[in-house]
Amino acid sequence: MTAVHRIQTPMLEIAYEEFGPSGGLPVVLLHGWPFDVRAYDQVHPYLTAAGLRTIVPYLRGYGPTRFRSATSMRSGEQAALGQDLLELLDALKINRALLAGFDWGGRAACVVSALWPARVHGLVTCTGYQIQDIASAAKPADPEQEHRFWYQYYFHTERGRQGLIQRRDDIAKLLWRLWSPTWKFDEATFARTAASFDNPDFVDVTIHSYRHRAGNAPSDPHYAAVEAKLARLPQIGVPTIVIHGGVDDVNPAEKSLDHHKHFTGKYERRVFDNVGHNPPQEDPKAFADAILALAASN
Repeated sequence: MTAVHRIQTPMLEIAYEEFGPSGGLPVVLLHGWPFDVRAYDQVHPYLTAAGLRTIVPYLRGYGPTRFRSATSMRSGEQAALGQDLLELLDALKINRALLAGFDWGGRAACVVSALWPARVHGLVTCTGYQIQDIASAAKPADPEQEHRFWYQYYFHTERGRQGLIQRRDDIAKLLWRLWSPTWKFDEATFARTAASFDNPDFVDVTIHSYRHRAGNAPSDPHYAAVEAKLARLPQIGVPTIVIHGGVDDVNPAEKSLDHHKHFTGKYERRVFDNVGHNPPQEDPKAFADAILALAASN
């Protein structure tokens, strides 16, 4: 069984797993919602074999990660996720790391890459530029895309909060199936991840994330300065590989075609055929290859 390490940051006690030599180039792998560190179980062996140091943290609201104070707002906003990642790097005394993530984890990686680029060796982000344009959140998408976001609107209601409290595993499993229609995961695979949803802050962090991004929940004042910078949709200048699953049914591949305008450095976009929303778990070797390409290029 993989050992779980813990380290304190100003806001959290972050639980994480670590692999590879301590002197290798640090790589931080960041999971999405509703997933956890198990998404990278078949990725990190490729990185270890290449001599990289790999750190896989549980995001706020997942697994053994905990808030240090009972009074801290259980925010799921993008600024909080990015600040958590920056503070993890500080706590681990990592000056510069390669960041890779999908969904919420990709957002955290994009935030740090945009605002603190000196800390980033390279970026692998799934579905493109993940910094949210909250000021434009009220603008409707096309009806097909609105249909894909049903779960987000559900979470804006008290019924949705209660649904997440009472049936979080059923909701997550349904979304896995919808978002990754070709991925034939088994019950054991899902159960290993679903254990992380029992975190006491999972519901509050989730609900705040989806309400905040739509402009329906206030920011945590602690992150106001970071949110103000993100509102300007800062460009990302670090070397980047964007990955998109070819059959991602929540963020279709064509949605990231124009995202290159947000990246000013070396940039490449890769579409993984027959892969949905969870590329590291659906095609771990191809995901690892993207990381290794960036590790070798700088």
